[in-house]
Amino acid sequence: MPRRVTSSGGGRRPAMPGADELFRATAPAKSVETPAPAPAPEPEPSVSASGRVKHDEKMTVYVTSAELLAVEQARLVLRSELGRSVDRGRFVRAALAVALADLDARGTQSDVARRLSET
Repeated sequence: MPRRVTSSGGGRRPAMPGADELFRATAPAKSVETPAPAPAPEPEPSVSASGRVKHDEKMTVYVTSAELLAVEQARLVLRSELGRSVDRGRFVRAALAVALADLDARGTQSDVARRLSET
């Protein structure tokens, strides 16, 4: 019978750690008695643009190619004439803030209300 050659010498498999050891907690457990922090109150909605902050909500808006081109051209104008590099989302949030402020101030006489009544 041919002799079998093994790299470990005895043919035994090395001992592997168990699941409990692999998936053990690495941070100390939190005390059960610690009360959960009170949720932060919702900020009042404002009409100012939010700028460069983390946003929790998402809204998808479909635009025509001409509207997208106009947004991109406006971004280039802001960059070349004012030295401000603004991404699309920030530009749209600023425009939305302007429209909401105008609606709040002038109601049905606002530009956005007038445009919506024309369509």
